[in-house]
Amino acid sequence: MSHTSQQWRLRSRPHGTPKREDFQWDEQPARAPDDGEVLLRTRYLSLDPYMRGRMSDAESYAEPVELGEVMVGATVSEVVESRSPDFEPGQTVLGYGGWQSFSTEPARSLRALDPDVAPVTTALGVLGMPGFTAYAGLRAIGAPQAGETVAVAAATGPVGSAVGQIAKLMGCRTVGIAGGSEKVAYLEQLGFDAALDHRSGDLSEQLRQAAPEGIDVYFENVGGPVLEAILPHLNTFARVPVCGLAATYNATEPPAGPDRAPALVGLILRKSLTLRGFIQTEFVPTMFEQFLTDMSDWVRDGKIQYREDITVGLDQAPEVFARMLDGGNFGKTIVEVAG
Repeated sequence: MSHTSQQWRLRSRPHGTPKREDFQWDEQPARAPDDGEVLLRTRYLSLDPYMRGRMSDAESYAEPVELGEVMVGATVSEVVESRSPDFEPGQTVLGYGGWQSFSTEPARSLRALDPDVAPVTTALGVLGMPGFTAYAGLRAIGAPQAGETVAVAAATGPVGSAVGQIAKLMGCRTVGIAGGSEKVAYLEQLGFDAALDHRSGDLSEQLRQAAPEGIDVYFENVGGPVLEAILPHLNTFARVPVCGLAATYNATEPPAGPDRAPALVGLILRKSLTLRGFIQTEFVPTMFEQFLTDMSDWVRDGKIQYREDITVGLDQAPEVFARMLDGGNFGKTIVEVAG
């Protein structure tokens, strides 16, 4: 039986916020699997900030998506046809099929999912790449000690919410920064010691009141004005794991004003700061299995809560992606392609 795959391909390099016209809707016959491959029907597509970088041809840690290619992305999919002894039709797997309704992938790149253990969408969020980014970056680079103060921005997102809750389990004081009263209320529900709204006034003064003894770990995934507000509050020997700079992804020119690099380097020197960028894949060989064990237990026991922002329809992906980059999502951004 043949299948037709609906696809979003990258039509042009976005200038600023990605627009629908930067993508091309296409329909192509799904390729039958060769030996060692599996044909998949996409059920859920993950949308993540890193994809904005893949739309650009600027130098980065990953190759850009070429014009005319299907946009990349992690997926939860159903096996339709298998030419691998490891998978059979009907199984649910985590793959990397991208923005399309069918994909053909190497069996070795897939991970079987058990819906009886946790909802399969969690493989795209709290039990997947975002959750692991939080777990690995916080533990391996932030290395917080009980009693220290940990701050994180975009704190209601899949990475930030996990960072705060893990830090709380480690005995830390947690400060979450988000945009809007609804998100602040959610941070309070998650148990953050302080929940700040970066849209409601002087963030630096809010930080002074929320962290009167300073900040020992700042988990960086936003950059921009939030980072500028955070820097004066970092303690000597503070650690800053850097996994993203979402506030600048749609920038079309350098920020206005003087060159801030000398001041930042001076602060790093004076306070003996550690700023360490990372891509979560570097920690997969040494930490991923323990992450799955720990996080699965925490989610099952209710110690880690999560929220998902699910939109139905692959046709909605460009608008949903742009809204996420602008902070319009609330939780892990997912597109339901086929229920």
